[in-house]
Amino acid sequence: MDILLLLIPLSLVLVGVIAWVMLWAARNGQFDDLEGPGHSVIMDDDNPPKPDDTPRP
Repeated sequence: MDILLLLIPLSLVLVGVIAWVMLWAARNGQFDDLEGPGHSVIMDDDNPPKPDDTPRP
């Protein structure tokens, strides 16, 4: 039962730290674009290679 005197305040501090980290990340734009990086992998923005005009033997 004595361990509760340690675990309850420790868990409250841990919840406070997690909440602070989440708020900090939200304020600094961490969650602004959740789908962009996933779509950028699929989108092919490379230009196709131009054919050579030089004749080949």
